[in-house]
Amino acid sequence: MILETQRLFLREMTLSDLDALLLVLGDAESMRYYPKPFDREMVEKWIDQHRRNYAQHGLGLWAMVLKTTGEVIGDCGLVWQEVEGHQELEIGYHVRRDQQMQGYATEAAYACQDYAFNVLGCARVISLIRLENIPSRRVAEKNGLKVVQKTLWRDIPHYIYAVER
Repeated sequence: MILETQRLFLREMTLSDLDALLLVLGDAESMRYYPKPFDREMVEKWIDQHRRNYAQHGLGLWAMVLKTTGEVIGDCGLVWQEVEGHQELEIGYHVRRDQQMQGYATEAAYACQDYAFNVLGCARVISLIRLENIPSRRVAEKNGLKVVQKTLWRDIPHYIYAVER
């Protein structure tokens, strides 16, 4: 386990999480702000990429696990991103559609923000959020992040939300 909140555990993803994460990342509605929903192979590559991030950086997106059931309901964590020529530590999150609107993303993202500041010693964290992604923007805003600029990231307009320590 990496982090614990009131209702969640965040831990490293493993290939045994593939089916649970496919329910999140493969859902067309949940992934409407991505180029397309993930298929099984894409989710496997997603898990592999984050496992490489754990090995290389000691962080990545982690499996979001409900304490009450042990069920994986999404992912949340910290990922280094290149944004306009700079390395930025991003908080990212995805929650299974039937578990959305219950504050899980906000709770997990806040724990990641706290970890970045108080364990990793970072001075700033960001979230890259598409302009039309109102639910993710609300999560960022609830945790004190504010829009600092608009950017083209991966050829798509995004807001850079940021908060400093």
